[in-house]
Amino acid sequence: MSRRRGSRAAYLFVAPATLLFLGFSLVPIVTALLLSFQETATLGDGRWVGGANFARLATDPLFFTSLRNTVVFTIGTVPTAMIVGLALAVALNRPMPGRSVLRALFFVPMVAAGVVVGVVMSWIFNADYGVANNLLTALGLDRIPWLTSQGWAMFTLVIVVVWTRIGFCMVIYLGALQSVPPELKEAASLDGASRWSRFWHVTWPLLRPTTSILLILNVVFSLQAFDVIYVMTGGGPGFSTTVLIQYVFRAAFVDARMGYAAALGLVLVAILLIFTLLRQRATKRAEEVL
Repeated sequence: MSRRRGSRAAYLFVAPATLLFLGFSLVPIVTALLLSFQETATLGDGRWVGGANFARLATDPLFFTSLRNTVVFTIGTVPTAMIVGLALAVALNRPMPGRSVLRALFFVPMVAAGVVVGVVMSWIFNADYGVANNLLTALGLDRIPWLTSQGWAMFTLVIVVVWTRIGFCMVIYLGALQSVPPELKEAASLDGASRWSRFWHVTWPLLRPTTSILLILNVVFSLQAFDVIYVMTGGGPGFSTTVLIQYVFRAAFVDARMGYAAALGLVLVAILLIFTLLRQRATKRAEEVL
């Protein structure tokens, strides 16, 4: 009798999470899968076209453009944010005046809403009255079309996203640095190792599991980046900053091709699933190392 009561209690505790998973994960994925085999402009009944939407991907130049932009954006944001975050973590891991305040200041952009960040940065990088160009003019330099040039728009987005991401990387690396046994550093110092040698041969090997997890997390974040790009450039000028997730939005709500958008979305889900599995594998390896 008590075992049945325990089973009922367990099911009651699991039920909310199960309902949320079904309502917000499984059902949308199944719906998107069904839509991907249809040609429809709405979420209603459509015309069944089989794998035509997926076949169209192979001949859609904008799909490859958005895929290339996604790769460029990811390569630009992920390593830069991790390197700067690690440098800040190493610097702010040492005793110094105002260390807690500096840590908080660097982390604030991470908790700010992406839409707010996009609006503020659009003002800062405005070609006509933005703070960035006013500063360049004060220094005697030419103005830069930050958001209106195909050559500068992606670079500007990378700068903004890196600025919002370094606080997260810094905090993760800070936690990892504080778990490094000080006895190892002291032993290396007594053996005459320089500060760089102590970091490279003692600290860095212990940070590699954290780096693996952080790398995959940042890649997933970059693949899902939408709000800042949408607010600042809308995917333009032209399609120079249209990433894959933005092309899904455009196909669904601008071009009214729900079926094709569902096929694009499934491609993005497949990519995210791969990196999620890699993240789980990296987490397992980190736990084994620790």
